[in-house]
Amino acid sequence: MNDHTHEPTEDPGLAADIYTTVKRFALSEIAPHVEKWDEAGEFPLALYGRAAELGLLGLGYPEALGGAPASWRLRIAMTLALCRYGGSGGVMASLFSHNIALPPVLASGSAALQQAVVTPVLRGEKIAALAITESGGGSDVAALRTTARREGDDYVIDGEKVFITSGMRADFITVAVRTGEAGTKGSGGISMLVVRGDSAGLTRSPLKKMGWWCSDTAQLRFDGVRVPASHLLGEEGAGFRIIMGNFNGERLALAAASLGFAQACYDEAAEWARQRKTFGRALVEHQVIRHKLVDMQMRIASTQAWVDAVADRADAGDQGSDWIAHVCMLKNHATQTMQFCADQAVQILGGMGFMRGTKSERIYREVKVMMIGGGAEEIMKDLAARQLGL
Repeated sequence: MNDHTHEPTEDPGLAADIYTTVKRFALSEIAPHVEKWDEAGEFPLALYGRAAELGLLGLGYPEALGGAPASWRLRIAMTLALCRYGGSGGVMASLFSHNIALPPVLASGSAALQQAVVTPVLRGEKIAALAITESGGGSDVAALRTTARREGDDYVIDGEKVFITSGMRADFITVAVRTGEAGTKGSGGISMLVVRGDSAGLTRSPLKKMGWWCSDTAQLRFDGVRVPASHLLGEEGAGFRIIMGNFNGERLALAAASLGFAQACYDEAAEWARQRKTFGRALVEHQVIRHKLVDMQMRIASTQAWVDAVADRADAGDQGSDWIAHVCMLKNHATQTMQFCADQAVQILGGMGFMRGTKSERIYREVKVMMIGGGAEEIMKDLAARQLGL
């Protein structure tokens, strides 16, 4: 059976080069070590430096800050290769947590703050995290309760955040807070601040998870944490708009990652089906198995086409309400593709699919965080409906 899984062909130059380079990196620097890292609950800090040397951390960021401007197509090529051949959502989540933490700094931070925060992160010397979610709010960002009151040249933060990726190791944390008069409610009272990880009054507690074992996930507590007023992103009360704009990029990246993980499951299942013998024949010679693999390819191909179309619109500057709706629907479609392919791959692998050490077993455990993170399915459907005027 031929493997027709899509690899980037739209740009035969740079996108293909990036895909090939990142594939080699994933196969040599990530895939051989993932099991050990998962069991340890972390991966080496040195991986940030090696990724930075290849320019992976800075892809899509301004050259003046140490990055390399790149289209969504190029960034997606990188994501697909890392997920397909690295096969670890935990590595992806923490290694690239800066991709949700730094865009607000780029969009709304001062030049001095950008230089102090963005540049060392892109060099792989520092780690950045985003802290929005709270235990009582979840997807309801407008209901957050962490407060920041102005005292002279500082803001003083009190409150808690939960499910924060890179929360234990982050040197810089982009935090959503409630500012303004006491009792201010709703989206209008939300602001964004950059908090240093070594700030007095900040405590962190590790959280155990179903998947993403090697990605540190933390609960953060702020007890009178003082932050310079210069670390405010934009103006007071502008945080909700910043957060909503940031979500679109995160959701497109999650869709691309889900596609890469679906491809990884297909690769492993197809290879197993060719080698495994049952009843005197290779597993793939049984029609029911071939049909499973075709069903996987059908969903992979549709997801690839949709990812490409949404990325092309983003690169063309076409990011209106209809595009936002498609990002939301694509995020659901891509994660459902990942879920289907992980399930079918484990079924094809049989007992081996239930064993630690297979990509499909690991990805199967990681499906739900992809379907919930960045906006749960139900939230995505409702937001898409509103954007479509329904």
